[in-house]
Amino acid sequence: MEDISTIASKPAKELPACPVETTLTLISDKWKVLILRDLMPGTKRFGELKKSIGHVTQKVLTTQLRQMEESGLLTRTVYAEVPPRVEYTLTDLGYSLKPVLDAMWNWGENYKAKNQ
Repeated sequence: MEDISTIASKPAKELPACPVETTLTLISDKWKVLILRDLMPGTKRFGELKKSIGHVTQKVLTTQLRQMEESGLLTRTVYAEVPPRVEYTLTDLGYSLKPVLDAMWNWGENYKAKNQ
């Protein structure tokens, strides 16, 4: 099985034939979905993301953000300041996943309501 970072950086013609598999290839990691959730309202700095996501390590968060940048879901802006300021913003492609996240939210709410 291929590593997700290898799959996510492939040209579209090399992505899986199944559209569901393609979507999962890009957002299959739980941290990526939480990054998307936290960036939907707008731009955030690395520290804000780490704090809002919770139990993710700095290394894992950095890796996930780089993969998402490579796949075109977000942009990383570095400001020439001391200390350096880095901000992450969803691209239009990243924002286009909002209906997917909304559906996941609604499904989760319904599941929780039925199982409490």
